[in-house]
Parts: sequence; C-alpha cells; structure tokens
Amino acid sequence: MASLLEQLSAMTVVVADTGDLEAIRRFTPRDATTNPSLILAAAQIPAYQSLIDEALRCSRKLIGENAPVEDVVHEALDEISVIFGKEILKIVPGRVSTEVDARLSFDTEATIAKGRKLIRLYNDAGISHDRVLIKIASTWEGIKAAEVLEKEGIHCNLTLLFGFGQAVACAEAGVTLISPFVGRILDWYKADTGRDFYPGPEDPGVLSVTRIFNYFKTYGYKTEVMGASFRNIDEIVELAGCDLLTISPKLLDQLRESDALLTRKLDGSNPVSSEEQIHVDRDRFDELMHADRMATDKLGEGIKGFSKAIETLEQQLAHRLAELEGGAAFRHAVQEIFMLNDMNGDGSITRDEWLGSDAVFDALDQDHDGRLTPEDVRQGFGAALTLATA
Repeated sequence: MASLLEQLSAMTVVVADTGDLEAIRRFTPRDATTNPSLILAAAQIPAYQSLIDEALRCSRKLIGENAPVEDVVHEALDEISVIFGKEILKIVPGRVSTEVDARLSFDTEATIAKGRKLIRLYNDAGISHDRVLIKIASTWEGIKAAEVLEKEGIHCNLTLLFGFGQAVACAEAGVTLISPFVGRILDWYKADTGRDFYPGPEDPGVLSVTRIFNYFKTYGYKTEVMGASFRNIDEIVELAGCDLLTISPKLLDQLRESDALLTRKLDGSNPVSSEEQIHVDRDRFDELMHADRMATDKLGEGIKGFSKAIETLEQQLAHRLAELEGGAAFRHAVQEIFMLNDMNGDGSITRDEWLGSDAVFDALDQDHDGRLTPEDVRQGFGAALTLATA
C-alpha cells in the first residue's frame, strides 16, 4: 500500500512549508514556501551561518563601507530571503515563495517596490519569474499591490488569508495563488468556543478552504488554492484534491509513515457550490472583514507575529554584523574582560568576581543565572557595538 504522502502527491501538489534545506531534500516536494518565522528558525541552524554571513557581506558591499548598521541589516533581509530561495530552488523543481516584509502590509506602493526588488534579485541570480512567488499579506492594500505585480508578470502568493472576502478579492485581482491558513482558523474557533476537538470534516479551517476551492472552480477563477498552516494530518486528509497543500516537515513525516487509504475530497472538475457569485470592491471587502471577527483577528495577529519575527532576525543580524566587522578587536575585548574578572579561572564570572557595576552585570546576564559565560559577554558586546555604530 502506498503511503498517505504518496497517495496525496498523486492528487495534490505537495509543498514543503519550511526554510530548512535538509528537510526539503528529505521530502523532495515540487515547491517550497518560506515566511519570516521559518527564515528566523533556519537562521538558528549552524550549518546555514555561511549563508547569513554571505548576505551580510554582500549587503555591506552594496550599501557602502560607512553606511549605518540599520541600513545594512535592512538590505540583508532581502538578500537572506533570496539566498535561501536560491538554495531551495537547487532542490525543488518548481517554485519558491518569498515573503515581503510584513511591516509593509498596509502600504501598497511599498509592497509593489519590494516585490519588484525581490524579483530583480532573483533575476540577477539567473532565476526567472516563473520560479518565484512573491508572498504578500491579504490586506486590501496587499491585494491591490499583487494586482499590479501580476500585470507585470510577477506572480504572487497571498498569505495570511482567513476569510472568504479576502479570497474572492484575490481571485478578482488575478493573483496566482492564495494560502488560506487552516490551522490558525481552527486555533481561533477552539479558543472562542472552548471546544477542545473538531473532527476533520467539521474543522472550521477545512470548511473554509473547501468553500473557497469550490467557489473558485464553479466560477472559473484561475487563482490556485493552497491550504496552509496545518495542525494535524486529519485536516490534510480532508483537503485531498486541493490544488496545493503546504505542509511542515513534522506532518510530512506522519503522512509518509501512514499507509491508510486516502480518498479525494475536492475535485476541481466537479465542484460543489451553490453560492451566488459576488464582487468585492473596497467597501465590500471592509464589510466582509468587519462581519468576520475571526478573519480580522487572525489577520492582525499574523501581521504582528511575522513583523516580530523580522525584528528579532534584524537584531540577530546586527549582532552578527558586529562580530564580522569587529573581528579580532571584538574577540580581544571579551578575552580582556575575562582576564580581569574571572578570578578563579573557571571560565565564568560570578557577581562576586565582577569588578564593574551591578547594572552592567545584570544587562549581560540575560539568562539570570548569576554568572557570565564568554557567550553572554560576546552577546552583550555585540549589542553594544551595534548601537555604537548605528
């Protein structure tokens, strides 16, 4: 018996939802998607440090030797996204989705500019438009930006999509693909109702994607539907037959290990929808979002979460840039601190040994364990050096 993953791949395009290159190699999906949280997670993997350093050095060269750290880091964010995208495209035969900074979600012109820039970076690396999807949050401003980019031949993946109004607006704008967030919809309903469990056929996220898929196919929209953000394999099973499903490595493993029989649940050639076709302009979009508390809550929450991930990554990049550019002087400063303060030579500094102020000790002691390791001091000096050069 073929595994669930093999059966699913025969009726749906399976996409890897990760920035981990090794995980993508294991599952050999057709496409792969990334987002700020996934890039942040991938950036913590030591094997990928060389990619991070490459982006920082490239950005410094591009922005200029005397440019502020903040400018170099902003440029490096785009470089890192594209560098990871290029590495992913060496593995997958299809497309990679690369996300626009979530902090631009309500700025149409800035989103258009960022989408064009990301595509230019890919093009400069010899990668054509058809292998890249620009991910944009499904705000009205984001949808309008995608509409412009699509007319220029830049294909878009509209993400953070929770409501039917968002989906219809995307289809009318002619976007290539949408990513309804199945699991996050389920999360909201569980929290709102206090209900702990929804079987697959009753899962609110599953029902939402099913409705959107059938509506699109009934009225002939070309926009592809890619279910995303799954919490369990039951949700995936209930959406078998969807155009695409983007799935985390953990759930891909579970699908590969199961040999249960899979039945197609969605059929684009035989959609089931009794809804009348609607038109969504700005007023209608706002009306539908206002009436859908879940979609409004989750869209705002998602933008906030992705923005926080970007800010965290920026802080880490600034620290790494300080290490790269501080060089020997940076390492020497840490050694000097330990020579002066590590009285018993055990490789750590206690508060009793510390010769400086309590305030500085507390600032360096991020884990509050009452002792400073060389890593604690390196982290603290990196932050200080970043501020000094910004």
